[in-house]
Amino acid sequence: MRSASGEPARDRLGGAALLGGVVGPAAFVGAWAVGGLVAEGYAPVDHAISRLAAVGVSTRPLMTAGFLVFGAGMAGFAAGLRSAHDGPGWVAALAAGGCTAAVAAVPLDGGHDGLHGALAGAGYVALVAVPLLMARTLDRGRGVAVATAALAGAFLAASVAVEGPKGLLQRLGLTLLDLWVAITALGMARGRRPTVTVA
Repeated sequence: MRSASGEPARDRLGGAALLGGVVGPAAFVGAWAVGGLVAEGYAPVDHAISRLAAVGVSTRPLMTAGFLVFGAGMAGFAAGLRSAHDGPGWVAALAAGGCTAAVAAVPLDGGHDGLHGALAGAGYVALVAVPLLMARTLDRGRGVAVATAALAGAFLAASVAVEGPKGLLQRLGLTLLDLWVAITALGMARGRRPTVTVA
């Protein structure tokens, strides 16, 4: 763990940045939850979240905003994480935010669905990697971080690979990760930072 003693202003700035890990996931979940309720002919259990931001869909502005706020929030979380926690977890957080913003820039039904899918998949991998990479240097909460990544990764892989309730599986996987990020970000911003293992 890096010490911020003697640098209170920088510490406050880092704490504020970490809160992006709360704001971003909250905006993302809120956008797909509301969008799924108001979109005509949309079934959250069966349809992917990206369908809410497809070209020509009435919920596109709402869901696009959710994607972009998530991307910006994760970038802030990554910046705070880089100074508050040893290890490469911040790189995965930044990649997850960047991929999500890119997903918004390449919507479904815009002629580049393959690229959209690839970016979404890369975002899944990056988001799953956040708790995995952070777990390497945690004394407390390591098991929860690994279990969250494993379970969420399984849900997300199933949402891509198998027939069935793809939308439900996607939401379960992403919501588990979003909750982990938000709880971790809030705890770190309030000063309850994870403890690293002493070799």
